Amino acid sequence: MKISVRFLLAVTPALLFILAACGPAEPDVLRLATTTSTDNSGLLAAILPDFEAETNARVDVIAVGTGQALALGEAGDVDVVLVHDRAREDAFVAAGHGTARYDVMYNDFILVGPAADPAGVRGTALAQDALAAIAAAGTDFASRGDDSGTHSKELSLWAAAGLAPTSDLAWYRSLGQGMGDTLLFADETGAYTLADRGTFLSMQANLPDLVVIVGGENIAGNADPDLLNPYGVLPVNPDKGDIAANLAQDFVAWLTGVETQALIEAYGVDPFGQPLFYPDSEAWKER
Repeated sequence: MKISVRFLLAVTPALLFILAACGPAEPDVLRLATTTSTDNSGLLAAILPDFEAETNARVDVIAVGTGQALALGEAGDVDVVLVHDRAREDAFVAAGHGTARYDVMYNDFILVGPAADPAGVRGTALAQDALAAIAAAGTDFASRGDDSGTHSKELSLWAAAGLAPTSDLAWYRSLGQGMGDTLLFADETGAYTLADRGTFLSMQANLPDLVVIVGGENIAGNADPDLLNPYGVLPVNPDKGDIAANLAQDFVAWLTGVETQALIEAYGVDPFGQPLFYPDSEAWKER
């Protein structure tokens, strides 16, 4: 059978359109509000490509303090929230802003400061005792001051020490910055600060003058139970508006699944000799 050139010219555009339509679909977008610690530590960059490949989705990460992340969820400006302030997470769900809270992982907080330790508190067992001594000595302390989970923990530790320092005090530096910038500031100025261990370890090469003051060399050596730092993931209530509810639930299932939890457990072990985060999902604990 002969096929005319005119016929081929006529059908080729239609065939090209059909082939294009059968090509890869545009990825769905998941808006994730999370803490600066999960971003600064490099964890998200290490694990999110697996989720994006499995689901043909793109995850847009908004790394802010926990308070800001929860506010974005409350406003319906994101689809899912990954944060670390249990009391506020529970309140978020109770108020109907999120559908549920799921355990994801944990690490711990540590008090870090200059190697010279001008307040003489290195090796103190409890952070609240070290903070009381820092305040008594009037040595510089850098606070994130950003309504983050770390800032919230810091304030609770000051309260446990019977103190409530403010920026009116010359030694108390309230920065309004994320974890990475606060650590860099503390290193440059010789200040103490509270940090999550994961971010500190991931940045330690760039923090030559900071050492662990309270918390030990790893989570097993941390004698202060108040420094435990659990993380939860919360899908935003689809009643908030244009929420990618199904994709958010897929993300929760992926993040809390055993395979991803194993990735979390392995992250950081090679360069730092310890994980930066420890898996804690129900699926992981029941495996």
